[in-house]
Amino acid sequence: MTDNALDNPTANDTKTGAAPRPGTGRKRIGGLSVFPLSLGGNVFGWTADEAGSFAVLDAYAEAGGDFVDTADIYSAWAPGNAGGESETIIGDWFASRGNRSEVVLATKVGAGYPERRGLAPAVIRSGVEESLKRLRTDYIDLYYTHFDDPSVPVEDIIATLDALVREGKVREIGASNISPERLEASLAFSERENLARYAALQPHYNLVSRDTYEGPLADTAARHGLATLPYFALASGFLSGKYRPGATVDSARSESAAQHLSTERGRKVLAALDEVASARGAAHATVALAWLAAQPTVAAPIASARTVDQLPALLAVADLTLTGEELARLTEASA
Repeated sequence: MTDNALDNPTANDTKTGAAPRPGTGRKRIGGLSVFPLSLGGNVFGWTADEAGSFAVLDAYAEAGGDFVDTADIYSAWAPGNAGGESETIIGDWFASRGNRSEVVLATKVGAGYPERRGLAPAVIRSGVEESLKRLRTDYIDLYYTHFDDPSVPVEDIIATLDALVREGKVREIGASNISPERLEASLAFSERENLARYAALQPHYNLVSRDTYEGPLADTAARHGLATLPYFALASGFLSGKYRPGATVDSARSESAAQHLSTERGRKVLAALDEVASARGAAHATVALAWLAAQPTVAAPIASARTVDQLPALLAVADLTLTGEELARLTEASA
């Protein structure tokens, strides 16, 4: 693992000047120092209203968490929403709590619809301004291209992102949902022209979805020292262990999660989680996140909480280190 994702419990965050909180196994993303569990904002404005979202954000911060992930498209899938609701809620929380400088904020551009779709320079430019307004801030700590746009040359994308960094609107840049080839080309252009380079990669990755990251994409991330922040870290909740044959789960994502029960891999992973969770006295979600956190290049898994009660199992990943035998058991089950 390279320096970008190594534990660094003593160095200050060179971007915000905020001293890292002790005892949390800080991780590095370029010049940023972050808590090892990123709180996903995809539920804010969807399954969590403003009051519920504020409660989750407050509890996460009170527990030492300081790394929040959102996107300009969140939560467009909720009836009556257009996208940007999650950013608006987070921005209102910053304003009400006065804590913007204490949080490492990640958001994304390029998946909005229809006018905010793609990565043309004008879309990125307008996207960042709209996000800054909704978030009620003048800078974004980590700005991702949400989905790659092969119709736009990587040179145009990187040059636009570099300009945002130089203007102080963005501090680090990252990529999500990108091919190894386009990622490699982007990094090569950044190095050749001495421009801002991707410091982070956000892929779909978890115990029941390994081929979405492992292989050429993971190799590229390792070779270039990118910190990896997996999304769908709990497979839409399946890896929480609450999905069992015949069980009914009250969740907007239950259909997506329950599909893993019908696969041999899903059943094997659930059995392995049962064993390790029981042996360690830990929640299934904590064990699943700890497996992710132990993988090469991974800095901090991303997981969301609809209610405060769901947070402890996520936060506990900061304190759980699996043994080599436990990691091997989970890896074998998920093969």
